[in-house]
Amino acid sequence: MASMEAGKQHIPRVAKVKNKAPAEVQITAEQLLREAKERELELLPPPPQQKITDAEELNDYKLRKRKTFEDNIRKNRTVISNWIKYAQWEESLKEIQRARSIYERALDVDYRNVTLWLKYAEMEMKNRQVNHARNIWDRAITILPRVNQFWYKYTYMEEMLGNVAGSRQLFERWMEWQPEEQAWHSYINFELRYKEVDRARSIYERFVLVHPDVKNWIKYARFEEKHRCLAHTRRVYERAVDFFGEENMDEHLYVAFAKFEENQKEFERVRVIYKYALDRIPKQDAQNLFKNYTIFEKKFGDRRGIEDVIVSKRRFQYEEEVKANPHNYDAWFDYLRLVESDLDPETVREVYERAIANVPPIQEKRHWKRYIYLWINYALYEELEAKDAERTRQVYQACLELLPHKKFTFAKMWLLYAQFEIRQKNLPVARRVLGTSIGKCPKNKLFKGYIELELQLREFDRCRKLYEKCLEFAPENCTSWIKFAELETILGDTDRARAIYELAINQPRLDMPEVLWKSYIDFEMEQEECERARSLYWRLLQRTRHVRVWLSLARFELSAQHEERLQRCRHVYQEANKAMRRCEEKEERVMLLESWRSFEDEFGTDATKEKIDKLMPEKIKKRRKLQAGDGSDAGWEEYYDYIFPEDTASQPNLKLLAMAKLWKKQQQESKAADMDPDKDIDGSQT
Repeated sequence: MASMEAGKQHIPRVAKVKNKAPAEVQITAEQLLREAKERELELLPPPPQQKITDAEELNDYKLRKRKTFEDNIRKNRTVISNWIKYAQWEESLKEIQRARSIYERALDVDYRNVTLWLKYAEMEMKNRQVNHARNIWDRAITILPRVNQFWYKYTYMEEMLGNVAGSRQLFERWMEWQPEEQAWHSYINFELRYKEVDRARSIYERFVLVHPDVKNWIKYARFEEKHRCLAHTRRVYERAVDFFGEENMDEHLYVAFAKFEENQKEFERVRVIYKYALDRIPKQDAQNLFKNYTIFEKKFGDRRGIEDVIVSKRRFQYEEEVKANPHNYDAWFDYLRLVESDLDPETVREVYERAIANVPPIQEKRHWKRYIYLWINYALYEELEAKDAERTRQVYQACLELLPHKKFTFAKMWLLYAQFEIRQKNLPVARRVLGTSIGKCPKNKLFKGYIELELQLREFDRCRKLYEKCLEFAPENCTSWIKFAELETILGDTDRARAIYELAINQPRLDMPEVLWKSYIDFEMEQEECERARSLYWRLLQRTRHVRVWLSLARFELSAQHEERLQRCRHVYQEANKAMRRCEEKEERVMLLESWRSFEDEFGTDATKEKIDKLMPEKIKKRRKLQAGDGSDAGWEEYYDYIFPEDTASQPNLKLLAMAKLWKKQQQESKAADMDPDKDIDGSQT
């Protein structure tokens, strides 16, 4: 047993952590990593310098060093830095053949490594091994022709060696690969260093075709300008304009072209270039072009030239707006005002034709209101500015043919056409136009305009016929009845005028009957027919009981030159008061009584004044409940009500009933207070 216990293995007990609170000094993972990194960066003492005293010791050192490099290469052949260090070490020992062998072995591992080729070639050049260097560069540009660094260094080496022909041959080989723009510029600069301008020109010719950018064409033109070949420069710019065409126009090309011509004092050429470009380049892409054109005109142009620049700029803006939305008639109006100031009729007509071609797509009058003014302005321009009567007539006729008269029309257009024909002394044509308008689309405005024309011509029989036609078309139009009667009154035919008024007031439907009756009454009063006027008042009161009619009748009786005018006026007020008792509008009744009291204050006696004072109502304030549109409560509002003594006298029990209601309400409130258990004896809430 003891032996068994002795053979047992003791397992150490895990110490229990009693204090699990965080330590006072916290150590983060970041801190641990930083300390580890700092220890790695500690400077180690350099190895002791070793002095080699004889050849045997040197060979031993070389053997050990080469073995180290070979071991590193064997461990990882793809790490090119190991190869380069190895070759550079051999180079430092002047072992060029060994270094060359190492580079070749490295190229077998990774021939696409650019750094390896560069180090290899630099070693050969450093040691003046020109043919070896050429061999390496040739191999490099053959295997990796897209690495521009090889070409740059190779051509530079040949140029430094004075081999200009060889360097040119290399550039030609390079250009066959169509490299980036900087390579072409390097070739051009190479030729210019040796004053070979014609060769540089031929390179530019190929360059602008390989890289057809605007900036490259401009560089080509400036190259020609720099070498004083002005004819060549102009030809380059013209070729560039033809090359890009109107589809790919760029403002920078035209600005450069214009500045070249400006330097040559060819100001007319400059204007032509700017205008050609501005007419074809979109507005948002031509800001710099506008700016340079304005500067040019300020420097070399006159006032007219500067105005042309501004007009062309604004015209360009309007063109963009109407292209974006052809039915934006406000933009067309602004555009037309601009071109009309240019005093070029053909241009103005062309813009007007483009504008009126945009017919509203919906046949509703509200969509045509702005559009129709384009036709009106067009016609007025042809008549007043262009002085072309025949074209004006054609504009009016075309517009009237375009309008859908069965759905709607524009009376203004018919009247303007008729007035134009009158100005051209074509009265029969004007009458025919207005007659056609009335036949196609009769409107009150057309009748009115036609009648005014005949009135000015003193054709009264025609006016009568037109009024008859108008009243057949719109018998409810009180204005037409009144104007017809006024015409007969002016002509002295009062019976005819009276008959017209009688026909008018007997119409079953009128748009302004109060105006018609007033005009009829005023007509009779002008004819001094007081009895007829009084009769009209009472006939009118049979149709309406409006307070203003009563007041007007009272004023009429008061103004009459009659002995009994006061009695008649007072009688009117009495009848009006009786009639207004049945009226729900208490304010109108109050208005009548106040007018009656004013009359009595001026013309009445004490008895009559006292009588009217007894009729005046009492003004009281009341409250009523309001309701919103959805039926909910909207609060209370205060208003004023009137209690008339006559109404109270006719209801003697009204006051008694009100007192009874008040007593009943007080009884209910006292009963509710007695039944409330939450109240103390003294009536206060517990």
